[in-house]
Amino acid sequence: MKIALVTGANKGIGFEVVRQLAQNGFFVYVGSRNLESGLAAVEKLKADGIDNIEAIELDVTDQDSVNNTRTTIGRKTEVLDVLINNAGISGGFPQSALNATIDQFQTVYETNVFGVVRVTQAFIDLLRKSPEPRIVNVSTAMASLTLAADPSSPGYDYKLAVYQSSKSALNMYTVNLAYELRDTAFKVNAVCPGWTKTDFTNNQGTSTVEEAGKRIAKYALISQDGPTGKFISEEYFPEPASCPW
Repeated sequence: MKIALVTGANKGIGFEVVRQLAQNGFFVYVGSRNLESGLAAVEKLKADGIDNIEAIELDVTDQDSVNNTRTTIGRKTEVLDVLINNAGISGGFPQSALNATIDQFQTVYETNVFGVVRVTQAFIDLLRKSPEPRIVNVSTAMASLTLAADPSSPGYDYKLAVYQSSKSALNMYTVNLAYELRDTAFKVNAVCPGWTKTDFTNNQGTSTVEEAGKRIAKYALISQDGPTGKFISEEYFPEPASCPW
């Protein structure tokens, strides 16, 4: 049985990704900053007949927490097949490039960028032991420089300087990570789940949680001829290989 870790998985898109990976035969660790929330999420899934899951406390902003989680999972398995870096925050509103505080930037980057780096670096040794390791970093079309700079883009006038820049940094980290792993079996991609109806978006959007989860899980399940080092947003760009940044 393949093994996956999903961060920020106690609700929303992360919760749905856990469901879909478990339904595809994975044993999934449900990463949650608050263990009680993670346990509650597991109970909901078990009520639906999904048992191949386990809640694990993981605060991606805390190096000690990341290290402890790595130790705990390392005692249970020598291999990790999939890492889904889903944990993320918006940073609140408004987010002006001129008026957002350094504290706002640091708080958001701590989760959306540095958290991904911490978790990826902590688990890379277990991932290297998988015959088909996959890393999916959950991004957003709002991080596309092409779309953000295009006055004809639907979201052109919706600017969030802190959140957007953090996810753009995440995209570049993804490209660099994929490059460093280019001669291995790794597939590393940044995937936009779409504008999804969750509490993250105040239940506004054009995609359901199920649709969003499928978009993320898809790139955890790709074969060896699948893409790597790409930014993928199916709402805007149908072909990952041609996605403009």
